[in-house]
Amino acid sequence: MFSIFEILRDNWLLLLVGQYPNGPLGGIVATLILSVLGIVLAFPLSVLLALARLSPWKLLRVPATVLVYIVRGVPLLMVILWVYFLVPILIGHDVSGFTTMLCTLVIYEGAYLSEVVRAGIQSLPKGQSEAARALGHSHLGTMFYVILPQALYNMLPSMLSQFISTIKETTLGYVINVQELTFAANQINNQLLTKPFQVFFILAMTYYVVCFSLTRLALWLERRIALKRLGSAVRQDPGGSELPPAVATHP
Repeated sequence: MFSIFEILRDNWLLLLVGQYPNGPLGGIVATLILSVLGIVLAFPLSVLLALARLSPWKLLRVPATVLVYIVRGVPLLMVILWVYFLVPILIGHDVSGFTTMLCTLVIYEGAYLSEVVRAGIQSLPKGQSEAARALGHSHLGTMFYVILPQALYNMLPSMLSQFISTIKETTLGYVINVQELTFAANQINNQLLTKPFQVFFILAMTYYVVCFSLTRLALWLERRIALKRLGSAVRQDPGGSELPPAVATHP
């Protein structure tokens, strides 16, 4: 146990930011940056894919469905290798491992998030879209102004859970030399040589602390959203009179 604290004392900066400022940024900071950028850039793609899958136009629905099923049907490592070899061919020059992993996460998480978005849209009562159409909104107008704002709010816990999965998926960036947390831990292991269990125990605990904290945040968000929806539903009785706050805030 003492050797674990020694490793942390001597290498905490490498685990935190990699070789920065004397080299590329790495460690847990690079992992979080990669995860945040991946999920943020994947979100618009996921919305477009979800809308295309729910579209009444077959020309949009079929290609989007095929793309989602292909991406979700293959391992993430395979997608990383596809992007790693395909992107340089498409743009005519090599790209960094960070850029390759970011492109991979955008594609991969876009496909997975699109199913979250689609489920959120389909979970809303059909009366919402029917009322919007009756008021003269087009299909796209109904989606953007009525359905999506409600669906996205309800999907916040699921999206945070997907972000947690993204953090764990960045570990595969190690195979293309992305200098994230796992890469930093392997550098420490190569220096010490005799303490692999201690090094990778630190790595596992670091991921656990980060992901557990975000999981608790997701549960808190889920409860907040559920309570807010419940409060909106029970704040008025069938006659339209307002109930006391104690009744409105407790199931």
